[in-house]
Amino acid sequence: MTDRATLARTVHADAWELHGRLRAGRGGGAATLPGIRVMASGLPHPQWNNGDVTDPTRVDLAAVRQWYAVAGVPWGVRVPAGAPWPHGSFLFRKHLWLGGAADVVAAPVPGLRIRSATTADLARVAALCAAAFDGDPALEAVWVAPHLDAPHVATVALAEVDAHDVATACVLRSDGLAGPAAYLAGLAVLPGAGEDVAAAVSAWLLRGAFAAGARVALAHPDTDAEADVLSGLGLTPAGALDVYVDLA
Repeated sequence: MTDRATLARTVHADAWELHGRLRAGRGGGAATLPGIRVMASGLPHPQWNNGDVTDPTRVDLAAVRQWYAVAGVPWGVRVPAGAPWPHGSFLFRKHLWLGGAADVVAAPVPGLRIRSATTADLARVAALCAAAFDGDPALEAVWVAPHLDAPHVATVALAEVDAHDVATACVLRSDGLAGPAAYLAGLAVLPGAGEDVAAAVSAWLLRGAFAAGARVALAHPDTDAEADVLSGLGLTPAGALDVYVDLA
């Protein structure tokens, strides 16, 4: 794939297919339908059940609705930014950033210790996510648990300063249509910990993913501060996805 935006969207769809397959025993799953790749997490929240549209002209929306009706979860779709899509309600634009292995460096943070979280760390990781995202620790734990159960494809970082948890994030290592790739997401940094911590955790995860064989890395910044972190790690904008809901 020579088109960076197409590559970024494909890495994204590969990663979310993996999200669905990791949850196959928990009510989740994934499938490929005409013009769209769909996944479900099994959780009753639309942000965790989505289809990645690959060709808007080929999508059979009735078939997509049927697939999600069987899955029994609320859902949305992600469409290549700017592509005509007359269905549902536009929610927001998700910007994708892409990078390689060469520039993944970050300044050291005094006292920062980063390690791979294990299943024994679930409550700690969920608490960090809930604090950073103003969420429910119990719900965050249900989302995070499959990542901790799948060290062959997922790494969850747990970062501490002076024995206090300060940050977490996750990398999924997919090997789908885009080839070996890393998807960095779930960057949760406690208020006041700073961008240096975010950069160090992200760099640690990406270096590990590249060492494990990933050839490209994808992330999507939610804030200008996260965009600054990604830029410092060598990632640059590579297109976007338009998110639609109210399609059922």
